[in-house]
Amino acid sequence: MSNEKRIRVLIVDDDEDDFLLTADTLKSISGRQFDIEWAHNYQKGLERIRNCDHDVYIVDYYLGVYTGLHLIREALKAKCEEPMILLTGVNNLEVDEAAAELGAFDYLLKGTLNAEGLERSIRYSLAQAAMIKTVKENESKFRTIFEKSRDMIFIADESGKLMSVSNSAVALTGYEIHELMQMRSTDLYADKEEGESIEHDLAQNGEVSGRRVELMTKSKERRICTIYATMQSDRYGRQYCQGVLHDMTAKIREERATVLSEKMEATGRLMRMLAHEVRNPLTNIGLALEGFLGEIPPGSDLKDYLEIIKRNARRIDTLITELLNSSKPTELNPESVSLKEVLEQTLEEAGDRMALKKIHVIAKFTADEDLVMLDREKVKIAFANIIVNAIEAMEEGRGLLQITTERALHKLVISIRDNGYGISPDHLNKLFEPYFTSKPGGMGLGLASTLNIIQSHGGTIDVESQQGVGTTFYLTFNATQTNQQ
Repeated sequence: MSNEKRIRVLIVDDDEDDFLLTADTLKSISGRQFDIEWAHNYQKGLERIRNCDHDVYIVDYYLGVYTGLHLIREALKAKCEEPMILLTGVNNLEVDEAAAELGAFDYLLKGTLNAEGLERSIRYSLAQAAMIKTVKENESKFRTIFEKSRDMIFIADESGKLMSVSNSAVALTGYEIHELMQMRSTDLYADKEEGESIEHDLAQNGEVSGRRVELMTKSKERRICTIYATMQSDRYGRQYCQGVLHDMTAKIREERATVLSEKMEATGRLMRMLAHEVRNPLTNIGLALEGFLGEIPPGSDLKDYLEIIKRNARRIDTLITELLNSSKPTELNPESVSLKEVLEQTLEEAGDRMALKKIHVIAKFTADEDLVMLDREKVKIAFANIIVNAIEAMEEGRGLLQITTERALHKLVISIRDNGYGISPDHLNKLFEPYFTSKPGGMGLGLASTLNIIQSHGGTIDVESQQGVGTTFYLTFNATQTNQQ
C-alpha cells in the first residue's frame, strides 16, 4: 500500500500497557496500515498535537491531573482540525456529551475495544473531518465574497427585516451594521412605493432581477442601484430573501458627464462658427460707423443715433468674446496640490457670506496626501461658483452645506451638498449652458465657466437636485500617480 494511504496515528495515554493494547488493536485492522506514535503524558501529547502532524488522535480520558477533555479543548485553541477519539474505561454519559460538545469525533470504551469498532471509528472520524474541512473551506470562500464584495449582499426574513448584510452595506447606505439590523429592506428605498412593489414581485414571482432602484442613504443622498434578489426556503420551510444591490451611481454619473461634455463640445463648435459669421459683418458695421461719424457735422442729432449703434456693436463684440471664452479650454498652470487644502481655502474665502446667512458647514475630507494635478486658482474659482450658488439657495439660519471627498480607485470624488430650494428638472438640463440663469440680473456664465475649468483638468461634473430638498454637485478628478501606489 502506498505511503499516501498510510494513516498517521498519535496515541496519548500515560499507561504504557494501555498504549500497547490500543496499538495492537490498530495493527490487527485489515486493509489499512498505520504509522503509530505514542505520547506518554499530557504535556507531550499537547506538544505533538500543536504540530498537527497526524491524521487521527486517540486520547485517553485520564492523563494525570488533566483529562482528555482538557487536551481536546487545547487542541481546538491550537487550530488542530484532525479528528480526536476519546478512550475511557468507564461508560459515562456526561463525559460522552462533554466530549461531543467540545468536538471529539467519537467516544470509545477500552473494555469493549476491538479491531472492527476501532476501524469503524477511525473511518467515520476521517470522513467526518474531511467533510467538515470542505464545509469550512467553502464557508470561508463564500464568507470572503460576502465580506469583501463591493456590492451590498443581504439576507432578509419573509417580512423584509434584514438578518445579515455585507460590510459594503456601510459604505453604500451610510448606516452602521447594528443600525441596518433594526431595519427592513424597504426602509432603504428612496421611493417607498417602489420598495413595496419589489416586495410584491418577490412574493409573487420569487425573484427580482436587474431592476433599477434608488436608495436613500443616512445622509439623504440618493444612490442608483440594480437589485438582484430571490426567495429561498430554509430546512424548516421558512421563507427568506437573499439579494445583491449593485451600486450604479458612479457609472451613471460618468455617463451623464460624458453626454454633457459631448453636448458642450458641440455647443462650442456651433458658437465658434456663429461668432465668426457674426463678427465679419459686425466689423464692417464698425468701419462704416467710423466713416459716418467723421463726416457728420458737430451738433447733428444723427450723431447720437450712430453712437447708440456703435455702443451696441461693441456690446455684441464683447458678448461674443465672453461666449468664446466660456467654451474654449481653459489654459492651466497645474501643480500637485492637496484637494483638502484647496477646498479649505475656498471655504475660508466664502466664510463671510456663510456667516451672514448663518450657514452651518460639515466638511469631511480624505487625507492630506490625496493629491491632484490642478491649477489651484482656477479650481478655486470653480469650487467658489458652486459654493456661492449653494449659499444663495439656502434659507438664512437654516442652511446646511456638506462637503465631502472620497477615493474611488484612482479617482477622487468631491460632493458639495446643500439643503436649499433645489432646481427644477427643466432648469437642471440647461444648468451649464452659457447665459442660462434663473437669477434676476445674472449673466449665466458662472457654471458654464465651472464646467469648462473642470473639464480642462480632465475631470467630470454631475448634479442631482430635488426641489424643496436641495442640490448636490459631484466633481471627479484623477488622483496623481503617487497616490495610486
